[in-house]
Amino acid sequence: MTQLPDGRFVDDAPYDPQASIQMLERKDLDAPNWVLIWRKFKQHKLGLVSAIFLLFSYLMLPFAGFIAPYTPNERQSEHLYAPPQGVNLWHDGEFIGPFVYPTVAEADLETFQWKFVPDETRPRPLEYFCKGGTYRLAGLFETDRHLFCPPEGATLFLWGSDRLGRDVFSRILYGAQLSLTVGLIGITVSFVLGIGFGSIAGYFGGRIDWIINRVIEILRSLPELPLWLALSAAVPSNWGPVSVFFIISIILGILDWPGLARAVRAKFLSLREEEYVRAAEMMGASSGRVIRKHLLPNFMSHLIASASLSIPTMILAETALSFLGLGLRPPITSWGVLLSEAQNIEAVALYPWLLLPMVPVVLVVLAFSFVGDGLRDAVDPYQH
Repeated sequence: MTQLPDGRFVDDAPYDPQASIQMLERKDLDAPNWVLIWRKFKQHKLGLVSAIFLLFSYLMLPFAGFIAPYTPNERQSEHLYAPPQGVNLWHDGEFIGPFVYPTVAEADLETFQWKFVPDETRPRPLEYFCKGGTYRLAGLFETDRHLFCPPEGATLFLWGSDRLGRDVFSRILYGAQLSLTVGLIGITVSFVLGIGFGSIAGYFGGRIDWIINRVIEILRSLPELPLWLALSAAVPSNWGPVSVFFIISIILGILDWPGLARAVRAKFLSLREEEYVRAAEMMGASSGRVIRKHLLPNFMSHLIASASLSIPTMILAETALSFLGLGLRPPITSWGVLLSEAQNIEAVALYPWLLLPMVPVVLVVLAFSFVGDGLRDAVDPYQH
């Protein structure tokens, strides 16, 4: 070491690139856990794209009414089972911006069905930031402004209409508000119960552990689908839509917690013997503080990965229950309620766009699965 005139010291040893790399690696390992998880998760391209898609989907929920051209129960009585309409940009070689052609319903005497024939002589440009049906923006402010609307004298069924002349595209957007939220509420209930009972059983052990384990085994031994059906059928039919939505969410969370509780218990059984846990106990830390400050943070990354895989299960469960008529019911709009209209095979064969609500269900479930895969790989940042 050589001391400079200003008092600083300089190492006289020659520059060693390998030592610099080791110092950088050591600095990388000393980074906070969430930074290491993020760095590893970014390398999972499919998981990152899926996370961005899910983030966009959830950010869109408060503005679904603004994006949708129609309200969920707005009917066009002269356009029952209207097929999807295309949005065009060019008419007779001239660019006039996004527009649609007015459609006229004509009876087909051979098939005894209505055909919707576009009038290609009258292009009608779409309207923007226009007045339409009234809705509540973010559930708080009542307004009638929409991002885009059908022009006067024409319709705008991007994904067709149903048996009552309601826009399928608008109803899918409104349905996302419930179908995507039911998973968040359900996973909250599941985490509160699963983490609570699992941590108590794993940390304290003994008779408490035995009792909680027997309860978990009883719940896991019950057939899941019949139990869903029984609990959903027990919901009074005269309850309001909001009450039914919350009770269905709570039911899904109650049925999901035993698996999480068992995983938390197993992790706590191994962590409670660690030296830092024993040191905290010897310093007088209460059981609640040890669980909150020392045990749960070491298991949090696994809980996040578990949540990303449990939410799509609850979305599928709500969709299945609503499809069977035992979950959310009309006039509530959810993806399961929309798919219940596709139970008639003849209607699906004639009007295949009734199956379009299945597309967002598949995309969201796949996105959660990819995010879960990425998180499972990222929760152990030191693994190469």
